[in-house]
Amino acid sequence: MSKISIFWFRRDLRLHDNAGLYHALKKGVPVLPIFIFDKNILDKLDDKHDRRVAFIHEAITEIQAFLTAKGSTILVKYGTPEEVFPVLLDEYDVDTIYINHDYELYAHERDESVREFVTSEGVGFSTYKDQVVFEKNEILSGAGTPYTVFTPYSRKWKEKVNTFYLKSYPTEKYFDNFLQTKPFEIPTLAMMGFQAAKAKFPSKQVRDGIIRSYAENRDFPAIEGTSKLSVHLRFGTVSIRELARKAQSLSETWLNELIWRDFYFNILYHFPHISQGQAFRKEYDKIIWRNNKKEFELWCEGKTGYPIVDAGMRELNATGFMHNRVRMIVASFLTKHLLIDWRWGEAYFAKKLLDFDFAANNGGWQWASGSGCDAAPYFRVFNPSLQTQKFDKQLEYIKKWVPELNTFDYPAPIVNHDFARKRVLPVYQMALKGFID
Repeated sequence: MSKISIFWFRRDLRLHDNAGLYHALKKGVPVLPIFIFDKNILDKLDDKHDRRVAFIHEAITEIQAFLTAKGSTILVKYGTPEEVFPVLLDEYDVDTIYINHDYELYAHERDESVREFVTSEGVGFSTYKDQVVFEKNEILSGAGTPYTVFTPYSRKWKEKVNTFYLKSYPTEKYFDNFLQTKPFEIPTLAMMGFQAAKAKFPSKQVRDGIIRSYAENRDFPAIEGTSKLSVHLRFGTVSIRELARKAQSLSETWLNELIWRDFYFNILYHFPHISQGQAFRKEYDKIIWRNNKKEFELWCEGKTGYPIVDAGMRELNATGFMHNRVRMIVASFLTKHLLIDWRWGEAYFAKKLLDFDFAANNGGWQWASGSGCDAAPYFRVFNPSLQTQKFDKQLEYIKKWVPELNTFDYPAPIVNHDFARKRVLPVYQMALKGFID
């Protein structure tokens, strides 16, 4: 039996400009790509219509079509990594397993477990940076400490970045090094208990016009002002390096959004307590939340009586997407107006968002609640009516998602804004007493 290497796809579902895949192919040992529909993750999903599973399946199918045309294949398994790798090492004489870094808690533990097993079997295990431009200790302050405020982090990011960091990995030069074999069958969604998505996913094509006008249009949910590439970044069907190069030439504002993404991964790496459900600023864990379950349900369903909030939640429930400006509004409303723990909102978004990414989702929720790094001050309470006036004045976005607006079918506001603001401030002040004197 001839030796092979394995490249294990996870959140890097593309063949071009893929760091770990490049290193695997370049070595010259035939490479068998694999993907595992991980039951440790899938078994925790409540919704069998979960569009993220369908998105992954579609991306894997696209990879398979390309590899089949090259006389190769991707091996797709439905199981756990603990089950799959012993079988793979029995079936193949494996030289090295290649992966790209993953930074979330489960992923880190999973990869460490696999590494320990395969190296004990005499198999190499090589891992590379791919999903971010800068990671871990690559961007630190002059004192050698991690940044916890975005602006100086982004300044250092821009000072350090150069063509080396943004250069694509030319995987296509080595495509002949994929293992030549007949194609393997991919498990169907139905076999795994899931269903196909009814609506099309956003395109992964970068639309230059939208990027150029991003700074002017990004805050208005009724217009096509954002790239809709977040799901592709989440699952790696596009390259962060290619997008950053594009942003450098088209829009610094859009580049800043990509840097925010790196920043939140940086926070996750240096402050792992946020993976344990703790506030970044631990004093915020002393807040006494109301946590009214009925009000939370109304927020989830988009029935709060605040049209901009309800539109956002209904868009999320229907599509798995929510405009970023509206994400801030609904998160502020839940935490400040209803005094419901940000973790409840974080968990709901984790279930519903097509582009769910722990680092960014946690960062966004903690920003809104005031508990995060570089967060909005605790006394900042978004006024949904003023936000509507500024960003959806003609109610185009709202009317799309709340067609019963201004009818008897639309509920009265769940809470008065002025009352909610007066209620939340002393609750925060009590929790933070000693920190804000």
